[in-house]
Amino acid sequence: MAGLSDYAEDLVLNHILNDGQWNTSAENRYVALYTVAPTDAGGGTEVSGSGYTRVQVNAATWAAASSGSKSNGAAITFPQASGGNWGTVVAFTIMDASSVGNQILNGTVSPSQAVNDTDTASFLTGNLTIIAD
Repeated sequence: MAGLSDYAEDLVLNHILNDGQWNTSAENRYVALYTVAPTDAGGGTEVSGSGYTRVQVNAATWAAASSGSKSNGAAITFPQASGGNWGTVVAFTIMDASSVGNQILNGTVSPSQAVNDTDTASFLTGNLTIIAD
């Protein structure tokens, strides 16, 4: 399950109640992994080092929304951990940049995933789900 970040909630409200235009492009988004979950306001501990990079996704990565839920329609695979462990991944975010940037959505990884040296973190089709509530 995932929730909108405070940043994304503001985007939605401004879009609906003000000018009807987004101030950010949905062309590319990035999935980030966390060992300490962020809140809607941000924070948390993103994985770093040992070959970790965010994975770029786009509209084609996601299946059509249904009943307020949207899941990945294609596998999302991270680079292989190299030179050390990433730790236990407990959460993910959708970000608007390959580094730093704004958090759009956040959610939990269930069950959590230990990513050790030489492991490859991957989420099969349907394993990352975002629910709008």
